[in-house]
This record gives sequence, structure tokens and C-alpha cells, in this order.
Amino acid sequence: MIDYEISRFTRRCAASDRELQPGETYYSVLLPSGSQVLRQDISAAQWKGPPENALGWWKATMADTTARKPQWAPHDVMLDFFEGLESDPSREDLRYVLALLLVRRRVLRLEAEETDASGRQIQVLDCPRKELQYRVAVVLPEPARAAELQAQLSQLLQQPGAGS
Repeated sequence: MIDYEISRFTRRCAASDRELQPGETYYSVLLPSGSQVLRQDISAAQWKGPPENALGWWKATMADTTARKPQWAPHDVMLDFFEGLESDPSREDLRYVLALLLVRRRVLRLEAEETDASGRQIQVLDCPRKELQYRVAVVLPEPARAAELQAQLSQLLQQPGAGS
């Protein structure tokens, strides 16, 4: 595999030299230039399609840098909620999704995977903060249920007044 150094996003339209605005659609294209790869960002209004020699291109939307990001509850609150879900078998999928969030936030660490007596996959998660290990059944929710669980977790674990 060959690694290329690609220039960063400039937030400017390469065709008009105009600054891209929050919420504006633009296209990015990668072009060969000798032994380098150049990135050009072009506003949707100026986009005429990818050049013939394009290595790749994609469509994106300019982020709103003034929007506030959601503020999650403190890790201890999230861990307490996670622990409370252990005694409710009807919410195993919620517990699993929350475990993934806690792993992503580096509150929990995946130590091992095992199979229980009934053949279900179990993740063994380590919590350095509490010096505990948790066993969480891998319960993959259906896509519609996953969106519902994500909304439920956001409502429960995002601090009031946070977000955009």
C-alpha cells in the first residue's frame, strides 16, 4: 500500500476562491500531481463533475463551527446507568449499545470475547475507573431499534441545555 500526503481542507472553493459557508454543499476531488496527490474543494454551484484524471471525489456539507456539540453526562452517571441495566433482561440491547458508547469514550475497555452456555457471544469489559469487569451479551438491534436506542440514550444521558 502506498501512503500519500494529502493537503488539508481549506474551507475555500478552488474554482471561485470564495469561502465555503456553514451548511453549504461542496465536492472534494483528489488529483494526481507528479508524485503528490492534491485535494481541491469546489462549491456545488461551481461543480461540473470530476475531472477525467480524478483519483476520487466525494460530496459533503460544510460543518457549522458555531454549533454546540452535545454534552454527555459525566462518566460516573453513565456507568451507574449501565450497571442498573444489568438486572433488566428486557433492555439487553440498550445495555449493549451503551457499552459500545462507553468503550468508544474509553471508559470501558474490551478485554475478551467469550461464549456463554447458551451459545451467546459475551464481551468482557474492563473498567479501570471502578476496577471492575463486566460481561455484556452482544445483542445487535435491528436498524429501526438501533435508531430508537440512540435517541433514548441521547435523551437520558445528554445534559440539559446542551446541543445545538
